Amino acid sequence: MAQQKTILRALAGETLPTPPIWMMRQAGRYLPEYKATRAQAGDFLSLCYNPELAAEVTLQPIRRYGFDAAILFADILLLPQALGADLWFVTGEGPRLSTITSADELAKLKPTEAIHDTLNPVYETVKILSRELPKQTTLIGFAGAPWTVATYMIAGKGTPDQGPAHALKAENLPVFEGIINRLTEGTIAYLSKQIEAGAECVKLFDSWAGSLEGDDFTNYSIKPMQRITAALKEKHPGIPVIAFPRGAGTRYIGVHAATGADCVAVDDGVDAAWVAENVQKDGCVQGNLKSSHMVTGGDALVSETRRICDALSGGPHIFNLGHGITPDADPENVQLMIDTVRGS
Repeated sequence: MAQQKTILRALAGETLPTPPIWMMRQAGRYLPEYKATRAQAGDFLSLCYNPELAAEVTLQPIRRYGFDAAILFADILLLPQALGADLWFVTGEGPRLSTITSADELAKLKPTEAIHDTLNPVYETVKILSRELPKQTTLIGFAGAPWTVATYMIAGKGTPDQGPAHALKAENLPVFEGIINRLTEGTIAYLSKQIEAGAECVKLFDSWAGSLEGDDFTNYSIKPMQRITAALKEKHPGIPVIAFPRGAGTRYIGVHAATGADCVAVDDGVDAAWVAENVQKDGCVQGNLKSSHMVTGGDALVSETRRICDALSGGPHIFNLGHGITPDADPENVQLMIDTVRGS
């Protein structure tokens, strides 16, 4: 059955007449059933660490829409919490963490092998999903890429320009690189456990890769993803990896080879025709409808969806948004997008 799953076929390099489809953040705040389950859990972190409820919200968009893949419901900041950082969420503002900006604070992080004590509920969620998902649906595991997770650990929260992380890189490179290395090692261990629990492919989200310039983009976005991909493929031969250095622009060229990833996810800042010419020639691509179409819908959604499908029809393609769906999206627009991709 694995060979028949459309996502896995695309990841293996097959050009399909209809691209498989899933959506970043497809289990989330735009769905009323998610809001109900979130309320049942009590708070966001309790939802992440409750295997039954986390599996439920992962399954909800599969039941509603029949996506070709389900992505594990979790959060990229569970790993720094497992390494010993304090993590909490402020309503309406987002995550907050205790900061890591000195050698002493870096040294106090837990060893990599200790992360599983905290993350075991996530692996249990994966096990539940591997049993309960429809046989044709691919299960995707994920983690944040080291640079993006580091920006939160250094600043203690999300920032518009990742300024605190850039400042630490300039002022104390050994500590900055120590954080990147610890996160790289932890991500390998975390994703490996997800794969052992049943994830059929994994995705690395480097949401803030675009703020890295020059050699920093190679050294702190691409190379850590390459290390993670190589280690996972050595331990789990054949496991497909999706790399997403969001905001890379023209630097998406060559990412397949540089990271070893089977698929490069592209954001909506690059044109699909350009992607076909410059990126898809190296392997599977994923993307890249603007998330705003899930809010506005209408003819523009239909025409843009068709344009992307047409532009990328000459090679392996997984249809997705260019970034995660937003809470103000209309669930009916999601169905319209799916029907358009599938030619209904």
